[in-house]
Amino acid sequence: MENYSNSNGDSGVSAYEIGSDYIDVKFNGTSRIYRYSYKGGAGQKHVETMKVLANNGSGLNGYINSNVKFKYDR
Repeated sequence: MENYSNSNGDSGVSAYEIGSDYIDVKFNGTSRIYRYSYKGGAGQKHVETMKVLANNGSGLNGYINSNVKFKYDR
């Protein structure tokens, strides 16, 4: 997994891993990895947006909370 750069300094996301049709996200304070995928509840549009936000190091936690919070696969 790659460390989330957290450019604003207030994110709940600590790390992420990007695959072709998914993004895995690790949140601060937990060892659990959450997968958001095309085939899961998140869907392609949200996953692709999350990939961009993860690579930019800003906005991922807020986006997840507003759009896909409980739409993870595992």
